[in-house]
Amino acid sequence: MARKPARTAADFLPERTDLTSLREAAGSCQGCDLYRDATQTVFGAGDPNARVVLVGEQPGDVEDRRGEPFVGPAGGVLDRAMADAGIDRAGTYVTNAVKHFKFVPAERGKRRLHKTPGRTEIVACRPWLSAELAAVRPELLVCLGATASKAVFGPAFKLTERRGVLLPPPQEELMAGQAEAGEHVPSAILATIHPSAVLRALDRDEVYAGLVADLRVAAESLS
Repeated sequence: MARKPARTAADFLPERTDLTSLREAAGSCQGCDLYRDATQTVFGAGDPNARVVLVGEQPGDVEDRRGEPFVGPAGGVLDRAMADAGIDRAGTYVTNAVKHFKFVPAERGKRRLHKTPGRTEIVACRPWLSAELAAVRPELLVCLGATASKAVFGPAFKLTERRGVLLPPPQEELMAGQAEAGEHVPSAILATIHPSAVLRALDRDEVYAGLVADLRVAAESLS
């Protein structure tokens, strides 16, 4: 018996691929099972003509409740780091590789604890990222964290070895699913840590300085 094809976000892409249409369509996405427990889809937001798109892993607890990306504690770190690096957030577009919050309930209390998305969920959600890039058409893509970097470059990508430098776009990973959206490939991609890593670090000042240094490379490439 033939296996039933896996669901992906490609099944929910609208005919019109402007950001407004994509955001509305993503609200009812059931391309993977994460929609069952999440409060809502958290789509990207920002300047529709941004020269740089920043992509993180997934929305967190605050983002899941508010329906906006990078508005929680990690978003505050990102705002400050971009400002220190010379990047105006108002002129950027921010999104996530996975649009629903993946979590496990805490053993005690009502807290929801972040759980890293699996490869199946990342692949299932990738058509939304491809469509966002096609709509915004940025010059530069910044991957925030290992999950976002692997969503773009593939599971073999090692962030610790390749962070903070301008990289050429991959030939396969980022392109998957873009035929439906109208292809667009950024001129360069830069990978760095996720701003939440600063919050978890023992030496926050040092880790934060590394994030800012990486983002300065991005800023200089746009100047």
